[in-house]
Amino acid sequence: MAVTRPPSAAADLERSALRRRLDAGLAAMGADIDAALDDAGRDRLIAFLALLAHWNRAYNLTAVRDPLEMVPRHLLDSLAVLPWVTQGPVLDAGTGAGLPGIPLAVARPALEFTLLDSNGKKTRFVRQAVLELGLSNVDVVHSRLEAYRPGPKFATITARAVASLSELFDSCAHLAAADARLLALKGRLPEQEIAALTETASPSASATGESTTTSNVVHAAISCTVHALRVPQLDGERTLIDIPFHASAHG
Repeated sequence: MAVTRPPSAAADLERSALRRRLDAGLAAMGADIDAALDDAGRDRLIAFLALLAHWNRAYNLTAVRDPLEMVPRHLLDSLAVLPWVTQGPVLDAGTGAGLPGIPLAVARPALEFTLLDSNGKKTRFVRQAVLELGLSNVDVVHSRLEAYRPGPKFATITARAVASLSELFDSCAHLAAADARLLALKGRLPEQEIAALTETASPSASATGESTTTSNVVHAAISCTVHALRVPQLDGERTLIDIPFHASAHG
Protein backbone atom coordinates (compact mmCIF):
# COMPACT_ATOMS: atom_id res chain seq x y z
CA MET A 1 0.00 0.00 0.00
CA ALA A 2 1.36 3.38 -0.97
CA VAL A 3 2.23 5.76 1.82
CA THR A 4 1.25 9.39 1.39
CA ARG A 5 3.90 11.64 2.84
CA PRO A 6 2.94 14.79 4.72
CA PRO A 7 3.30 17.91 2.57
CA SER A 8 6.23 19.15 4.66
CA ALA A 9 8.11 15.88 4.20
CA ALA A 10 7.46 15.93 0.46
CA ALA A 11 8.71 19.52 0.29
CA ASP A 12 11.83 18.56 2.23
CA LEU A 13 12.51 15.69 -0.17
CA GLU A 14 12.08 17.99 -3.17
CA ARG A 15 14.41 20.63 -1.73
CA SER A 16 16.98 17.95 -0.96
CA ALA A 17 16.84 16.73 -4.57
CA LEU A 18 17.11 20.33 -5.85
CA ARG A 19 20.09 21.00 -3.59
CA ARG A 20 21.88 17.85 -4.76
CA ARG A 21 21.37 18.83 -8.38
CA LEU A 22 22.54 22.38 -7.71
CA ASP A 23 25.65 21.20 -5.84
CA ALA A 24 26.56 18.81 -8.66
CA GLY A 25 26.09 21.50 -11.28
CA LEU A 26 28.14 24.09 -9.41
CA ALA A 27 30.97 21.60 -8.87
CA ALA A 28 31.03 20.91 -12.61
CA MET A 29 31.21 24.63 -13.43
CA GLY A 30 34.62 25.07 -11.87
CA ALA A 31 36.18 26.26 -8.64
CA ASP A 32 35.51 29.99 -9.11
CA ILE A 33 31.75 29.60 -9.41
CA ASP A 34 31.51 26.72 -6.94
CA ALA A 35 33.40 28.64 -4.25
CA ALA A 36 31.29 31.78 -4.71
CA LEU A 37 28.26 30.15 -3.07
CA ASP A 38 28.36 28.94 0.51
CA ASP A 39 25.64 26.80 2.09
CA ALA A 40 23.52 29.82 2.96
CA GLY A 41 23.72 31.10 -0.61
CA ARG A 42 22.76 27.72 -2.03
CA ASP A 43 19.83 27.48 0.34
CA ARG A 44 18.69 30.91 -0.84
CA LEU A 45 18.78 29.76 -4.47
CA ILE A 46 16.67 26.70 -3.63
CA ALA A 47 14.23 28.92 -1.72
CA PHE A 48 14.05 31.17 -4.79
CA LEU A 49 13.15 28.19 -7.00
CA ALA A 50 10.45 27.09 -4.55
CA LEU A 51 8.97 30.58 -4.61
CA LEU A 52 9.20 30.77 -8.41
CA ALA A 53 7.48 27.41 -8.83
CA HIS A 54 4.71 28.46 -6.44
CA TRP A 55 4.03 31.81 -8.15
CA ASN A 56 4.39 30.26 -11.58
CA ARG A 57 1.24 28.22 -11.11
CA ALA A 58 -0.84 31.41 -11.08
CA TYR A 59 1.25 34.01 -12.92
CA ASN A 60 3.01 32.07 -15.72
CA LEU A 61 6.41 33.63 -15.01
CA THR A 62 8.40 30.97 -16.85
CA ALA A 63 7.69 28.19 -19.34
CA VAL A 64 9.77 25.81 -17.19
CA ARG A 65 7.37 24.03 -14.83
CA ASP A 66 9.53 21.36 -13.23
CA PRO A 67 11.67 22.74 -10.37
CA LEU A 68 14.36 20.14 -11.11
CA GLU A 69 14.63 21.53 -14.63
CA MET A 70 14.78 25.06 -13.24
CA VAL A 71 18.14 24.23 -11.62
CA PRO A 72 20.12 24.05 -14.89
CA ARG A 73 17.85 26.19 -17.04
CA HIS A 74 17.56 29.09 -14.61
CA LEU A 75 20.13 28.85 -11.81
CA LEU A 76 23.17 27.32 -13.52
CA ASP A 77 22.50 29.18 -16.77
CA SER A 78 22.40 32.48 -14.88
CA LEU A 79 25.50 31.70 -12.83
CA ALA A 80 27.55 30.80 -15.92
CA VAL A 81 28.18 34.53 -16.42
CA LEU A 82 29.37 35.04 -12.82
CA PRO A 83 33.13 35.24 -13.60
CA TRP A 84 32.45 38.37 -15.70
CA VAL A 85 30.29 40.08 -13.07
CA THR A 86 32.97 41.71 -10.95
CA GLN A 87 32.12 45.44 -11.00
CA GLY A 88 29.06 47.18 -9.63
CA PRO A 89 26.58 48.62 -9.61
CA VAL A 90 24.92 46.02 -11.83
CA LEU A 91 21.74 46.46 -13.87
CA ASP A 92 19.83 43.36 -14.95
CA ALA A 93 17.91 44.66 -17.96
CA GLY A 94 14.63 42.89 -18.65
CA THR A 95 15.03 40.71 -15.58
CA GLY A 96 11.73 38.86 -16.06
CA ALA A 97 11.40 36.50 -13.11
CA GLY A 98 14.70 37.75 -11.68
CA LEU A 99 17.07 36.00 -14.05
CA PRO A 100 20.00 36.23 -14.10
CA GLY A 101 19.82 39.02 -11.50
CA ILE A 102 18.77 37.14 -8.37
CA PRO A 103 21.24 34.22 -8.69
CA LEU A 104 24.04 36.71 -9.44
CA ALA A 105 23.07 38.93 -6.50
CA VAL A 106 23.12 35.92 -4.17
CA ALA A 107 26.59 34.98 -5.41
CA ARG A 108 27.91 38.59 -5.34
CA PRO A 109 26.57 40.07 -2.07
CA ALA A 110 29.16 42.87 -2.10
CA LEU A 111 27.77 44.30 -5.37
CA GLU A 112 24.63 46.41 -5.69
CA PHE A 113 22.05 45.13 -8.21
CA THR A 114 19.07 46.80 -9.87
CA LEU A 115 16.59 44.40 -11.48
CA LEU A 116 14.47 46.15 -14.09
CA ASP A 117 11.48 45.01 -16.12
CA SER A 118 8.48 46.66 -17.79
CA ASN A 119 6.12 43.82 -16.81
CA GLY A 120 4.41 44.69 -13.53
CA LYS A 121 3.40 41.10 -12.81
CA LYS A 122 7.01 40.00 -12.97
CA THR A 123 8.41 42.88 -10.93
CA ARG A 124 5.82 42.14 -8.21
CA PHE A 125 7.15 38.61 -8.00
CA VAL A 126 10.78 39.75 -8.01
CA ARG A 127 10.08 42.25 -5.20
CA GLN A 128 8.49 39.49 -3.13
CA ALA A 129 11.41 37.16 -3.81
CA VAL A 130 13.94 39.83 -2.82
CA LEU A 131 11.98 40.44 0.40
CA GLU A 132 11.66 36.77 1.33
CA LEU A 133 15.28 35.98 0.49
CA GLY A 134 16.54 38.99 2.44
CA LEU A 135 18.60 40.39 -0.44
CA SER A 136 19.65 43.80 0.86
CA ASN A 137 21.85 44.41 -2.20
CA VAL A 138 18.95 44.32 -4.68
CA ASP A 139 16.56 47.05 -5.85
CA VAL A 140 13.64 46.26 -8.17
CA VAL A 141 12.40 48.79 -10.75
CA HIS A 142 9.24 48.62 -12.85
CA SER A 143 10.10 50.60 -15.98
CA ARG A 144 10.96 50.41 -19.64
CA LEU A 145 14.69 50.55 -20.31
CA GLU A 146 14.37 53.62 -22.53
CA ALA A 147 12.43 55.56 -19.86
CA TYR A 148 14.61 54.63 -16.89
CA ARG A 149 16.75 57.48 -15.57
CA PRO A 150 18.70 56.39 -12.49
CA GLY A 151 21.08 58.50 -10.43
CA PRO A 152 24.44 56.73 -10.64
CA LYS A 153 24.97 54.78 -13.83
CA PHE A 154 25.95 51.12 -14.05
CA ALA A 155 29.35 49.47 -14.43
CA THR A 156 27.85 46.17 -15.58
CA ILE A 157 24.62 45.55 -17.49
CA THR A 158 23.35 41.99 -17.88
CA ALA A 159 20.57 40.75 -20.12
CA ARG A 160 19.31 37.23 -20.77
CA ALA A 161 17.37 36.60 -23.98
CA VAL A 162 16.30 40.25 -24.23
CA ALA A 163 15.96 41.79 -27.71
CA SER A 164 18.61 41.83 -30.42
CA LEU A 165 22.13 43.00 -29.58
CA SER A 166 21.68 46.28 -31.46
CA GLU A 167 18.36 47.07 -29.77
CA LEU A 168 19.75 46.11 -26.38
CA PHE A 169 22.91 48.17 -26.81
CA ASP A 170 20.99 51.27 -27.89
CA SER A 171 18.41 50.90 -25.10
CA CYS A 172 21.09 50.57 -22.42
CA ALA A 173 23.67 53.11 -23.62
CA HIS A 174 22.30 55.98 -21.52
CA LEU A 175 22.54 53.80 -18.39
CA ALA A 176 26.19 52.86 -18.80
CA ALA A 177 28.97 54.36 -16.70
CA ALA A 178 32.41 54.99 -18.12
CA ASP A 179 34.10 51.70 -19.02
CA ALA A 180 30.83 49.81 -18.50
CA ARG A 181 30.20 46.43 -20.11
CA LEU A 182 27.09 44.83 -21.54
CA LEU A 183 26.93 41.09 -20.86
CA ALA A 184 24.32 39.56 -23.16
CA LEU A 185 23.46 35.89 -22.61
CA LYS A 186 22.35 34.13 -25.76
CA GLY A 187 21.82 30.59 -26.99
CA ARG A 188 23.53 29.78 -30.27
CA LEU A 189 26.16 32.29 -31.44
CA PRO A 190 24.07 35.17 -32.89
CA GLU A 191 26.29 35.95 -35.86
CA GLN A 192 23.68 38.06 -37.66
CA GLU A 193 23.05 40.13 -34.53
CA ILE A 194 26.79 40.69 -34.06
CA ALA A 195 27.07 41.70 -37.71
CA ALA A 196 24.19 44.13 -37.36
CA LEU A 197 25.67 45.62 -34.19
CA THR A 198 29.11 46.17 -35.65
CA GLU A 199 27.78 46.80 -39.18
CA THR A 200 30.28 44.49 -40.77
CA ALA A 201 30.59 40.82 -41.60
CA SER A 202 29.97 38.41 -38.73
CA PRO A 203 33.09 37.41 -36.78
CA SER A 204 35.14 34.50 -37.97
CA ALA A 205 36.23 31.88 -35.48
CA SER A 206 39.45 32.68 -33.70
CA ALA A 207 41.48 31.38 -30.81
CA THR A 208 40.48 34.31 -28.61
CA GLY A 209 36.89 34.56 -29.75
CA GLU A 210 37.29 38.34 -30.11
CA SER A 211 35.84 40.43 -32.90
CA THR A 212 36.83 44.08 -33.27
CA THR A 213 35.64 46.47 -35.93
CA THR A 214 34.78 50.09 -36.61
CA SER A 215 31.26 51.10 -37.60
CA ASN A 216 29.56 54.39 -38.31
CA VAL A 217 28.78 57.31 -36.04
CA VAL A 218 25.85 55.52 -34.36
CA HIS A 219 27.96 52.93 -32.62
CA ALA A 220 31.47 54.40 -33.07
CA ALA A 221 34.08 51.66 -32.55
CA ILE A 222 32.57 48.51 -31.06
CA SER A 223 34.41 45.43 -30.04
CA CYS A 224 32.70 42.33 -28.77
CA THR A 225 34.19 39.27 -27.14
CA VAL A 226 32.36 35.99 -27.58
CA HIS A 227 32.55 33.38 -24.85
CA ALA A 228 31.16 29.87 -25.28
CA LEU A 229 29.54 28.92 -21.98
CA ARG A 230 29.27 25.41 -20.62
CA VAL A 231 26.19 24.88 -18.48
CA PRO A 232 26.07 21.43 -16.82
CA GLN A 233 22.87 19.40 -17.19
CA LEU A 234 21.76 21.64 -20.05
CA ASP A 235 21.83 20.63 -23.71
CA GLY A 236 22.36 23.16 -26.46
CA GLU A 237 24.72 26.05 -27.01
CA ARG A 238 25.01 28.95 -24.59
CA THR A 239 26.94 32.08 -25.50
CA LEU A 240 28.00 35.22 -23.70
CA ILE A 241 28.54 38.38 -25.76
CA ASP A 242 30.72 40.84 -23.84
CA ILE A 243 30.36 44.35 -25.28
CA PRO A 244 32.15 47.39 -23.81
CA PHE A 245 30.43 50.75 -23.89
CA HIS A 246 32.46 53.73 -25.04
CA ALA A 247 32.20 57.32 -23.89
CA SER A 248 30.61 58.28 -27.19
CA ALA A 249 27.72 55.89 -26.55
CA HIS A 250 26.65 57.43 -23.25
CA GLY A 251 23.47 59.45 -23.05
